[in-house]
Amino acid sequence: MSRRLLGAAALLVFVSSSFAADDWSSTVKFPASEKPVKLFNGKDFDGWEGNTGEGGTQKYFTVKDGVIVARNEKENAPKVSNYLLTKKSYRNFRLVFEGKLAESPMHSGISLWGKKFEKDAEKNSYQGHLVMFPANWGYWDLYRRNSIYQDDGRAKKADNKDWNKMEILAIGHRIRLAVNGQLVADWEDPKPELCEAGPIGLQHHSNSVAQEIRFRGLILSENPEDKMITVEAK
Repeated sequence: MSRRLLGAAALLVFVSSSFAADDWSSTVKFPASEKPVKLFNGKDFDGWEGNTGEGGTQKYFTVKDGVIVARNEKENAPKVSNYLLTKKSYRNFRLVFEGKLAESPMHSGISLWGKKFEKDAEKNSYQGHLVMFPANWGYWDLYRRNSIYQDDGRAKKADNKDWNKMEILAIGHRIRLAVNGQLVADWEDPKPELCEAGPIGLQHHSNSVAQEIRFRGLILSENPEDKMITVEAK
C-alpha cells in the first residue's frame, strides 16, 4: 500500500475514533426487547419543530458538528422558556443522551408528558413535566405545580460540569434519571392523570444574558423494560 493510501487510512481511523468517542449514546446497549431509534439525525431538524428560524420563528436552535445548540445573545434573550419539540408524541420510553452547559449558569432540561403551549406570545413553550439539568437538578411541572422534586444531592454530586451522560426512564407515572452511571432520581407522580403522551422537548430557558446549552445522542426506545441500563453496578 502506498504512503498516500496508508495516510488516508490512518486519517479515516482517527476521524472514526474521534466521532465514536463523542457518541456515547450509540455505545449504550439497549435490551434485546427494545428497538432504539435516533430522535436526532445529527444533520438537521427532521422530525422536530421549534425556534429554528424557519417559518418566521426566532433562531435559538441550530445544528453544529452533530450537536444541537440552543443559544441566545443578550440582545435576543428569550423572555419565556422555549423548546425544540419532537413532532411525535411519546408515553412510556427510555431516552439516552448527553447535555452540556456551555455558557451562563442556567438550567435546561428535557420536557415530557405534556403538550406544546403558548405563553406570552411564545408559541413553542411547553406545559408538562421537565427533567432539569445541569443546574437546579430536579423535576418541574411547567405552568402547573412548579417544583415537584428537588435533587437530594446525588445529581449535583454526579455532575461532571461537562458533557453529562444521562438516561431518563419514564414509565407509568414514574420518572427515573441516571447521570454518569449513577441513579440520581426516582420519583412517582402522585397525580398520574397528569402523565399523558406528549412530545419530547429540549429546553432553552428564558434569560436576560447570553446563554448556551448543547445536546447530543438522543436515542429513544418506546415501551422499555422496567430497568435502568446505564447505572453502574456497585
